[in-house]
Amino acid sequence: MRRYVARRLLLLVPVLVGVSIVVFMVLHLSPGDPAEIMLGSQATQEDLARLRSELGLTEPLHIQYLRWVSHVARGDLGRSLWMRRPVLDEVLHRYKATLVLTASALFLSTLGGIVLGVLSAVRRDSLLDRLSAVTSLFGASMPVFWLGIVLMVVFSLWLRWLPASGMWAPYGGGDLADLAAHLVLPAVTLAAASLTIIARLTRSTMLDILSQDYIRTARAKGLVEGRVVFRHGLKNALIPIITVVGVQAGYLLGGAVLTETVFAWPGVGLLMVQGILARDFPLVQGCVLVIALTFVLINLAVDLLYAYLDPRIQYE
Repeated sequence: MRRYVARRLLLLVPVLVGVSIVVFMVLHLSPGDPAEIMLGSQATQEDLARLRSELGLTEPLHIQYLRWVSHVARGDLGRSLWMRRPVLDEVLHRYKATLVLTASALFLSTLGGIVLGVLSAVRRDSLLDRLSAVTSLFGASMPVFWLGIVLMVVFSLWLRWLPASGMWAPYGGGDLADLAAHLVLPAVTLAAASLTIIARLTRSTMLDILSQDYIRTARAKGLVEGRVVFRHGLKNALIPIITVVGVQAGYLLGGAVLTETVFAWPGVGLLMVQGILARDFPLVQGCVLVIALTFVLINLAVDLLYAYLDPRIQYE
């Protein structure tokens, strides 16, 4: 197991290098000049040339990339062209808000999806099962930004139950009730599609497992139905569910960009959108690198969970 973990951690290096090359090239080859955005339309050609030279934008791309990578290797993601602050400090500051949102959405989608999937499998072809199928189809087909706007209009503008946007800053003051009130709508928006996917997978996997001989044997022994379903059925269904949950965790990180933009949630996703609009290369590269690293670590954690749930799996 230790050798497997070490090998997987070493594989992080080429993955992150590949991500950094793609992001660096896409940003620097796309139209737009950071110097013009920073100085405005009234800047002279001399001012623009001087600023481009100060930012190192006049050097060849491969020199700019190698210089940036050498700084990243020392834990320095550079300075934001827009904010004039270290990128690492700004990303870590916003990362807390993204983690709060993504973890809440993942918890809602996982718990809700498993409960709904198990109930649908146990009560197959019932009204609950049919409603679950319709809800899943509806939830999987709704774009994140559209659902967010609908929830915002209904619960914030019409009913006035919840705030429409913003967030109580967990780094400052405030109470948890205020944070929860701001968190409900973006977390539900982000979790909707993942919940439906997990629910449908749980239902199909549970239907297959509940028809196995060892389940019939457990029932023949007189075990309580709840123990048969959850201890013998759900435990064996968890491996494919965990696989999907791990993939959905990456999806939620990506989907957080749209959700944070719609609800003005001050996380890494919103920061990255602001960096793209400002042509802030170091800031966007830092955001993407942190998100990619998180995604790879989540996949590693999912793989390790396999061995815990199914000792037959070997990693040698």
